[in-house]
Amino acid sequence: MMENRTEVTQFVLLGLTSDPGVQLPLFVTFLLIYTITLVGNLGIIMLIVLDSRLHTPMYNFLGNLSLVDICYSSAVIPTVLGGLLPGDEVISYNACAAQMFLFTSFATVENFLLSSMAYDRYAAVCKPLHYTTTMTSRVCVCLVVGCYVCGFLSASIYVGNTFSLSFCKSNVVHHFFCDIPAVMALSCSVRPVNDLVPLFVASFVIYFALIIIFISYIFIFITILKMHSGAGHRKALSTCASHFTAVSIFYGTTIFMYLQPSSSHSMDTDKIASVFYTMFIPVLNPVVYSLRNKEVKSAFSKIVLEAK
Repeated sequence: MMENRTEVTQFVLLGLTSDPGVQLPLFVTFLLIYTITLVGNLGIIMLIVLDSRLHTPMYNFLGNLSLVDICYSSAVIPTVLGGLLPGDEVISYNACAAQMFLFTSFATVENFLLSSMAYDRYAAVCKPLHYTTTMTSRVCVCLVVGCYVCGFLSASIYVGNTFSLSFCKSNVVHHFFCDIPAVMALSCSVRPVNDLVPLFVASFVIYFALIIIFISYIFIFITILKMHSGAGHRKALSTCASHFTAVSIFYGTTIFMYLQPSSSHSMDTDKIASVFYTMFIPVLNPVVYSLRNKEVKSAFSKIVLEAK
């Protein structure tokens, strides 16, 4: 078994397309998206660090969300861009494992950050008088650290389970990066248990976070219905709509990708879904969460004026 495993020392990524006519337009498009992702998320982090008015739990979560978006998009997009250039995209066995670990780690951290942000909004909307005592600096730090610990722990399980398999078939990965289902499809091991491990872990991770989000927003909507102020209604609903937009995109593609048996995966469909959560979610989050926020706009204007 160990002999079979060591036969594969590298993988070949097929990439998004082999059509030369669309590779250059896709390269330019994805490079632009990646640049905007880096600039937008780094800008949010800098604003939060530089403006003391944004040193609150909500913006602490936003800053970490931006950092996570940078990290998990950077784990994938450079590989995608390389695959759109002439030549085969070869990735070593260890580099493939590292990419899978980094991507799944930060994607899982984002999963838990979204649930933490929902709880923060619950505390702000439903318990405004107790918000400062509920969301203390200590609680906020514990939640953020917990998100990262759970993310890296989950990724260790995913990667350990995947690379404990024997790879003695083709080394051609039908994907544009080392994603779990695509790599597991190359295994020649008898793997009924291995197929179930990512399904169970992903189910727990995703549904645990979704339950927290769902319960938080039930209480938020109940509180909104009790409000007598029209302005309060609009502000609360606007916040919820933005959060639900990002949650729907993130969890919709994640559930589609990881909460189905590997035998039912269509790799071409998976690649299309993967484009959304590896490229568009990181670039949309600054807009959805921050750039529409008056406090962030005010902080940006202040820094621009001071720079002049």
